[in-house]
Amino acid sequence: MGQIDSLTRIKAGWLAAFLLFVVMGVAASAAPSVRIKDIANIQGVRNNQLVGYGLVVGLDGTGDGNRSTFTVQSMVSMLENMGITVDAKDVKVKNVAAVMVTADLPPFARAGGRIDALVSSIGDAQNLQGGTLLLTPLRAGNGDVYAVAQGPVNTGGFQASGAGASIQKNFPTVGRLIGGALVERDIHADFNLRTSLTLSLQRPDFTTVTRVTDAINGLFFDPIASSADAGTIDLQVPAAYIGNLVELVAMIESLEVTPDVTARVVINERTGTVVMGENVRIATIAIAHGNLSIIIKENTYASQPLPFSEGETVLLPDTEVSIGEGENQLVLLPQGTSIGEVVNALNALGVSPRDLIAIFQAIKAAGALQAELEVI
Repeated sequence: MGQIDSLTRIKAGWLAAFLLFVVMGVAASAAPSVRIKDIANIQGVRNNQLVGYGLVVGLDGTGDGNRSTFTVQSMVSMLENMGITVDAKDVKVKNVAAVMVTADLPPFARAGGRIDALVSSIGDAQNLQGGTLLLTPLRAGNGDVYAVAQGPVNTGGFQASGAGASIQKNFPTVGRLIGGALVERDIHADFNLRTSLTLSLQRPDFTTVTRVTDAINGLFFDPIASSADAGTIDLQVPAAYIGNLVELVAMIESLEVTPDVTARVVINERTGTVVMGENVRIATIAIAHGNLSIIIKENTYASQPLPFSEGETVLLPDTEVSIGEGENQLVLLPQGTSIGEVVNALNALGVSPRDLIAIFQAIKAAGALQAELEVI
């Protein structure tokens, strides 16, 4: 009898696995667009910003000048800590630059790990190329030291100048330490002992948050996820995954959903850039775009007097005015026109990107643009 029960449980297990495989296959056939890990974050799992003040030495006369008093003070203080007493008036800092060092400490970082750091000059240094950052403590917002940075600075650019000309590539006053920051303190987080999780959408949307919630509940055949608002999903950890939260998160992150986006037209008037989403639609409207050009050309000619008339040569103006108007025709766009049809119609008018900005602003003013118009 016990053997029959065991066989029944095995068959039930195989049946559940088969149903899960079928459901995942159907979901994959629907070709959803993105993974949940690409559109949502787990609250509490984030980077921590670190910052510190340090000195870059070994520069070839391109460091801070003596007018940067904080650099002189830093040099004097550092030498005194090493048992060397000097007078600030005798310190020349042209080979030294004061810098701010920043880094992002990833979640679950452990002592002994290495991270990158960014070095930025805060004085009047001209170039950090070839310099070496001295030991710099990196602190978090609470004032605790979580990493120390030291090593050669990679600027990725250069600067050279002569008596009458100079050349520069990129920004030589900013450099990077590749793996130059050493983690000194662990970030304690009892992540694996949690009984609940909270997912935050990067772009809150009611439709998207509903699709994510349904995808999670459909995976576990249990309503373990619920949406609190348009950007937050509360998730109760199933009993089978308590103490094994890493596997649960990996399964949820790999789920794919189709996020919903608001129809929007983004315009950058400074660069003439226009970006339109695929959901942009317009009502029935007629568009005419013609270029009117007026050219005014000023010429002068000399009026010569008759021979022996004792007259004077006079310069007289001659103005030519010409008017040209484009031959673009009126284009009718029916209601519900898609973004592809809008582009084709406007291309037929021969409009430039900057003309396109004016056209979309006019369509929005006419109440025919069924999308948000955002000017950046």
